Amino acid sequence: MGESRTELLAWLNDLTQLNYTKLEQAGTGAAYCQIFDSIYGGVPLKKVKFNAIAEPDYISNFKILQKIFKDKNVDKIIPVDGLIKCKLQDNLAFMQWVKRFWDENYPGGEYDALACRQGSKGVARTGVTRSSTTANGGRVSSTGKKATKTPAARSASRGGRASVLDNHSASMIIDLNKQIAELKLTVDGLEKERDFYFGKLREIEIDVQENMEQIDATCAEAQRKPEEHEAYPILQSIQTILYSTEDGFEVPPEDEEGKEEEYDDETF
Repeated sequence: MGESRTELLAWLNDLTQLNYTKLEQAGTGAAYCQIFDSIYGGVPLKKVKFNAIAEPDYISNFKILQKIFKDKNVDKIIPVDGLIKCKLQDNLAFMQWVKRFWDENYPGGEYDALACRQGSKGVARTGVTRSSTTANGGRVSSTGKKATKTPAARSASRGGRASVLDNHSASMIIDLNKQIAELKLTVDGLEKERDFYFGKLREIEIDVQENMEQIDATCAEAQRKPEEHEAYPILQSIQTILYSTEDGFEVPPEDEEGKEEEYDDETF
């Protein structure tokens, strides 16, 4: 089972330092290009439009990604038509595959996404400089010396990680709110079902009371005991069932019961 959208979004932002708030934003294609640059290096990020806002720009980014796949013999069809719609389902499925591919092929070491993006089209971040980059486009092998970040780069990196935590918290809040809404619907349904069956029991109780009163009146006129009537024992048995309680059940005090909810002619 693949990672959740929250986990993928946190990983994506940590790797690319793009500070996306929704996974659907990957549908512009820019993030996918940067991910594969972290694997292979040499991706022409200057041609990638990181602030793309229209489908023609998205398509341009995916053409760069398709060329990477072709050059590196990546056997995967990119569902461009679905991804550029920036819908969650398409981008979630593709990002899960990308994450698995990255886990299997990332060469290790530190990847400076900000330095690699310097000069790319439409990048909003500025002011982060680096004295030199490695030949593979900012990626340092796991056996080599890690790239040294400038104070500005370290500050931007810390800010990016804080933003990842903020995005993760926001996503958790959204998920919890959805769960609360679902639980409220469940509670509403249970309350309706409870009221329905309570109404049925109340009708039975009233019917039993009326029949017992009628039997009492009839037997009084005939100078007979009500218990001698053939229906009386059955009605008494029904009343016993209606008024019986389970072990540990406590009837709430009348004042508290009245505060919560009032029922006309309630006897139990």
